[in-house]
Amino acid sequence: MTTIELKKALIHRITEINDVSFLKAIKTILDSKTESEVILLTTEQKDEIIESKNEIENGRYIEHKLLDKEVSKWLNEK
Repeated sequence: MTTIELKKALIHRITEINDVSFLKAIKTILDSKTESEVILLTTEQKDEIIESKNEIENGRYIEHKLLDKEVSKWLNEK
């Protein structure tokens, strides 16, 4: 079965369903697979992302594993 045939078969089957709960479940599944979802960011969020990228490029970061070790050490000293 080709992609087009499968889509047509699914559309036909969906048009026959009258169960609202089931249709909502299908919609939820379809919504989760939508690749064209656009996330709108504020200017502040965009600036934070740019600043974070610059910090990484300049080596101003710590790897998660090392940070965990430092936090554990700090907590054990208290």
